[in-house]
Amino acid sequence: MRGDRFVVFAAAALSLAVALPARAILPIQHWQTAGGTRVYFVENRDLPMLDVSVEFPAGASLDPRDKSGLASMTQGMLKRGADGISEEEIARRLADAGARLSGRFDSDRAGLALRTLSSRAERDAALEVLARVLQRPDFPQAVLEREKVRLTGALKEADTRPESIASVRFYRMVYGDHPYALRLSGEVETIAGLTREDLVEFHRRHYTARAAVIAMVGDVSRKDAEAIAERLVGRLPPGAADEAALPQVRQPVRGETAVIAHPATQSHILIGGPGIKRDDPDYFPLFVGNYVLGGGGLVSRISVEVREKRGLAYSAYSYFTPLKYPGPFVIGMQTKRDQAGEALKVVRDTLREFIAEGPTAKELEDAKASIVGGFPLRIDSNRKIHEHLALIGFYRLSLTYLEEFMKNVERVTIADVRSAFARRIDPDRLATVIVGADEGEIKAAAQ
Repeated sequence: MRGDRFVVFAAAALSLAVALPARAILPIQHWQTAGGTRVYFVENRDLPMLDVSVEFPAGASLDPRDKSGLASMTQGMLKRGADGISEEEIARRLADAGARLSGRFDSDRAGLALRTLSSRAERDAALEVLARVLQRPDFPQAVLEREKVRLTGALKEADTRPESIASVRFYRMVYGDHPYALRLSGEVETIAGLTREDLVEFHRRHYTARAAVIAMVGDVSRKDAEAIAERLVGRLPPGAADEAALPQVRQPVRGETAVIAHPATQSHILIGGPGIKRDDPDYFPLFVGNYVLGGGGLVSRISVEVREKRGLAYSAYSYFTPLKYPGPFVIGMQTKRDQAGEALKVVRDTLREFIAEGPTAKELEDAKASIVGGFPLRIDSNRKIHEHLALIGFYRLSLTYLEEFMKNVERVTIADVRSAFARRIDPDRLATVIVGADEGEIKAAAQ
């Protein structure tokens, strides 16, 4: 897609990995509440903590175009007042319980996550706050107006920054009229028109029991976990059984380049197009292949060609962001204005060569070794375990996804990588955005 990381549970997570049989890196338990909410639970008694989240398919992709920012504002306003309790009182109760409430929001999903002590008094107090803000948000009018003013100012400031300008244009070029083109936070003109009634209706329609997904990790029993799940979603409206469907992502028929004037001393460059879905069968060939191409830091091809050999950029990278529908494949870098054309040509040539030939045997083996060797760090804290659990639950991945992860990486061959990249990434149909460069120089470099 970026989040903060906690390592206080490293010993606990590693003890789980050692103690469990090879077939179960994490003992994921799964069930549904009485109202149809899917629950994913990992019991870990090593530390007196509990991480729990409740997420909904209520991300920015559900925004009406003329109300872009509605989903984000709804999620952000949940803890600004609920069931007659002010945002100040919510914050005080969480502080008294030693708990922390955070949010998650992207194009697909929206929700809240709670980290609390597992001792009953503190846990109950924190869970009571979470249940209230999820089920009975007030969306206070005065607070909404304040947040609209704050967000409008932030958007106006962001629209002066080259990296933000590049990102907004990139997503519009890649996704056109698809909802994934919408900026997560909305636009100045659409935020201005949001009303409290809009938020109430969005919450009623999309924050429902059947749509909710609960992920829970920590020091509670299965019986307690079942009771917690019912407590958190028991008063939500049932909602529809099926999630709202989005239109399919269309692949562009040709490449497009936008050069945007800006006084920045460096050019900000983004290249890419629609990539893959979260459950895509090509996920592992593309994931491993991209490690070689631009995801492996300083040893990746793009970094070596752009930075190490030519000194054209401090960082150059590529990544896939799998979503419910094909998320973006992105190549990014910053370079001096007078080097933008050269840097762009080097990146495009590197991408073409990689798609045509794939990784070398050594590059592939090194990539696999690095990914597999770093795997324990993916589950070395309750926080990271919880993030994986939420991902598995929301996208309905296999309960054995983590157990199969390393095997799937090891199975990838050079032929797999070449085939996947050749089918999914066409260099002649990618969008390119350059903010802060001379258009004539860019055209000259493309010839």
